[in-house]
Amino acid sequence: MSKRFFKIFLLIALIFTGNIIMAKENLTTKEHNIVLISSYTASGDLGNLEQATRKGLEDGLTINEIKEIMVQLYAYCGFPKSINAVSTLMKLSKEGKKYKEGKAGKPLPKNADKNAIGEKTQTELCGSPVKGELFEFAPAIDDYLKEHLFGDIFARGVLTNKEREIATVAALATIGNVEPQLNAHIQIAKNTGVTQEQVDEIISMVKNAQYKFTFGLGDKNDAFAKYFIGQSYLKPLIKEQVPLYNVTFEPKCRNNWHIHHAGKDGKGGQILIVTDGRGYYQEWGKPARELKKGDVVNIPAGVKHWHGAAKDSWFSHIAVEVPSEGATNEWLEEVSDEEYNKLN
Repeated sequence: MSKRFFKIFLLIALIFTGNIIMAKENLTTKEHNIVLISSYTASGDLGNLEQATRKGLEDGLTINEIKEIMVQLYAYCGFPKSINAVSTLMKLSKEGKKYKEGKAGKPLPKNADKNAIGEKTQTELCGSPVKGELFEFAPAIDDYLKEHLFGDIFARGVLTNKEREIATVAALATIGNVEPQLNAHIQIAKNTGVTQEQVDEIISMVKNAQYKFTFGLGDKNDAFAKYFIGQSYLKPLIKEQVPLYNVTFEPKCRNNWHIHHAGKDGKGGQILIVTDGRGYYQEWGKPARELKKGDVVNIPAGVKHWHGAAKDSWFSHIAVEVPSEGATNEWLEEVSDEEYNKLN
């Protein structure tokens, strides 16, 4: 038996015996952006929506793709939030940056049988015709769903059905107290190719996106971005006397190993006061310490360390630099994925 034939034989055997482990498929960058834009549209959080929309545009989402998301979501979160979201997108489109316009959606012809088109799309998405006592009790709802949502909106193109369902699941998970509809659309999303792992990722992202930070999110920490893996945010609290800064880390974000060197008086170092979420602090040669709201960390001068968010949670802390004339910070190597992924 040749080596090539043996490898093929072994692969087939593994598949049929169920011993092959399939790689986990995460949401793509585009899908991540769709989740956040949808969640902030549904919650009406225009400040974070603007940031999420700008990031989506910078990552390659087109203006018309985002427009389709925001227009579709009026059916789930109402016209006011949808219109406010579109206004946010319109403002960003006028910033002067060269964002991609993209392909525009096309409405159905005026003489189209929208009910039939919508029923066909609805049936394909759900896996069978949607019927029941509710639609007999309120037939207008049945007509609106078929003719407008699954007819007019889904027929516009631009987004795939999978992308539209990701947006819907994110919006419904944000709204809350709509479990029957959320569960129904989770199943529809699976029918379009979304996995259970990706559903869990959407729900986790929405939970984190809607987290209410004690001191707000702040601005992107661009000045120190090269010393972080992932996105962090910085919000100055006090700039006089002893400066205080609230630093927020997105899930999985952490800073590099670094050292706060003492100044001329031998003092220095840093104090961390955890304000939100869950994260970690680790000193060189020691195990990582889990941090939660209310925890305080004293970091002496000269100690090599890092701190950042857990994989599944945002994380915020107030950073207090211990005053010392001539004190300096030394940024070192990254915290490797291999090292970080050992943490829970």
